[in-house]
Amino acid sequence: MSIRLDHGEDTLDEVHEINVTPFIDVMLVLLIIFMVAAPLATVDILVNLPGSTADPQPRPERPLYLTVKSDLTIALGDDTLDAVAKGDKDTRIFLRADKAVPYGEVMEVMNLLRAAGYLKAALVGLEKPPGP
Repeated sequence: MSIRLDHGEDTLDEVHEINVTPFIDVMLVLLIIFMVAAPLATVDILVNLPGSTADPQPRPERPLYLTVKSDLTIALGDDTLDAVAKGDKDTRIFLRADKAVPYGEVMEVMNLLRAAGYLKAALVGLEKPPGP
């Protein structure tokens, strides 16, 4: 035996508010995905650097690498040099080139850097221990 309370109306009122709980759940999942994927988004460029026995110099916090690959393409990232350096011509540019790249091509890149106003260029090589 059950008791039914009758208020005279069997229809439900319409609710005009959006339930945002599913949207918040989706946003939190996307946030976690982007937090995990962001460190993986950095692209390393495979380049076969020649060795050097010079004493290593301290590196800046965020070095700016300009890479000349073995097929003579230049890689900097998605932005232009001025955008990455934020227009600061005193920014040190670390130039690294594959050891298969001819010396003249490396000099041409350095000349282009100089013509663009970037006078602080450093060459990058692999650190190898001094020989006997």
